[in-house]
Amino acid sequence: MTVTVNLEKQQAIDLYSKMLLIRRFEEESERLYRRGMIRGFLHTYIGEEAIAAGAVPLLRTDDYVISHYRDHGHALARGMDPKTAMAELCGKSTGSSGGKGGSMHLFDAEKHFMGGHAIVGGQLPLAVGMALGIKQKGLDSVVMCFFGDGAVNEGEFHEAMNLASLWKLPVIFVCENNFYSVYSPLSVRQPKNRKIYKMVRGCNIKSYKANGNYT
Repeated sequence: MTVTVNLEKQQAIDLYSKMLLIRRFEEESERLYRRGMIRGFLHTYIGEEAIAAGAVPLLRTDDYVISHYRDHGHALARGMDPKTAMAELCGKSTGSSGGKGGSMHLFDAEKHFMGGHAIVGGQLPLAVGMALGIKQKGLDSVVMCFFGDGAVNEGEFHEAMNLASLWKLPVIFVCENNFYSVYSPLSVRQPKNRKIYKMVRGCNIKSYKANGNYT
């Protein structure tokens, strides 16, 4: 299925500006990492900017976003102050988590950005729990949960999809498939001809495939 979206000029400028902000932030992060000013691990969002910039702004302010360890782009797309985010990466007390979380644990409760999570697939059951809480409270919000293609081989993925479907929860799962799980290519991690976006259909969850590149 091909969907064509016509953007107004200002909408296109806003999207491009957000993608450019994320790219420049990540490039500077890499420079600081090489200089030893960012400790621990650093997983940049370079090449995936269009996904966060296109998806996150569609949400309302009362919706929630939760992410994986490659979380900088999602945080910036949700409106986190770049200075606050960079301070967190550098371990400063002015960072979003007081400098104690680092690159993989950006949080902004005011923006309803519920953090990056370093455990592969660990954010999936958390998203389900958040969505369950929203439903029980009778709120009109949704949770957007980002995860990578590597997470589909984790037990949490299947459990989360099953419960989200069973309980009819207000959660949108976004799989960012960059064809690599750290150092392992997708071709050696999944059965031949398996389509990741179709895996959830066994749980009666609607799914769609989209091109996350700029072209």
